[in-house]
Amino acid sequence: MLSTVAVLLAIVVSGCSSPPLATTKAAETGADLQPLSQVKPLSEPKNQVGPSTARLAQADITGGKPAVQHLPAAITDHQGTPVTVTDTSRILAFDMSGTLAATVFGLGLGGNVVGRDVSTGFPSARDLPLVTVNGHRLNAEAILALRPTVVITDTTLGPWDVVLQLRASGVPVVVVDAKRSMDNVGDIVRQVAAALGVPEAGESLATRLAADVDAKKAEIAKLAPADPARKLRVVFLYMRGQAGVYHLFGKGSGADSLIGALGAVDVATQAGIEGMRPVNPEALAKAKPDVILMMTKGLESVGGIDGALQVPGVAQTPAGQHRRVVDMADSQILSFGPLTAGVLDALARALYAPDDAG
Repeated sequence: MLSTVAVLLAIVVSGCSSPPLATTKAAETGADLQPLSQVKPLSEPKNQVGPSTARLAQADITGGKPAVQHLPAAITDHQGTPVTVTDTSRILAFDMSGTLAATVFGLGLGGNVVGRDVSTGFPSARDLPLVTVNGHRLNAEAILALRPTVVITDTTLGPWDVVLQLRASGVPVVVVDAKRSMDNVGDIVRQVAAALGVPEAGESLATRLAADVDAKKAEIAKLAPADPARKLRVVFLYMRGQAGVYHLFGKGSGADSLIGALGAVDVATQAGIEGMRPVNPEALAKAKPDVILMMTKGLESVGGIDGALQVPGVAQTPAGQHRRVVDMADSQILSFGPLTAGVLDALARALYAPDDAG
């Protein structure tokens, strides 16, 4: 069954040594950024005025092939279904956030990926054929036409009948955990790696990503105000103006763990909001966010910062009064995968040192 957040998004049209992660640098942003540890933060982040865009300094994901692969890989997936994978020459990995394809590339098997979902937007995957239509709706014909030898997915994309159809046609389908947060990046990596017969590479990648994220959190802790009264109060708003969809994400949505890792206060979680909820103007104003986080296309869909201020409740917040909206690419901000440390870096610059945001 699709998760609540996934349902919301889906209805909107819109060797034992690990393979190294290679990334393209400033070509994606047009900027050469100094290390986050050398950035001079705002003296008072709450007083900053004006919007900013968080951009990854390193946006691509590539890597050398794993030194060891064990096939066939006999596993039991997250739903308790036994699956045997014998061939990884034509991989499809799709989910709402683009995490799974990014993970396959991070494991060094990106050259075997034959298609992508709309949320997979990093450069190495950008030219692959889409297997989703009308935003996040799976296209059975497009998927079968690519002749996948293994499919890795979760429960965030539908219709679910398409996944069942794939399994009935004889394609090994591995369903992994649908939860996305700072806390289970490594678990997702290990699940994908096990399905593809590269558990050693998965363990190495998971360990390295955890170390990268921990190091980035330590850098952010030196930028963010230590005094609880000075900490930024942040809310993640999901908007699709064409469909009239205005929601905020709270506890368990993934946005909460992201905001926490940025040294800020997630006002939706503080207000007791679970998952996602339609924006309540009075509650939003009462929460008093200093910053609104948004997906870039969501901000564009409402007409930019001026349009966002027309959404009931936004103009009554400190964030609205200061026009303090931070946006980031839809395929990056909640991806929780190999790019996680980079996402934290980019958002931290936008929050605490916007002049160094690229």
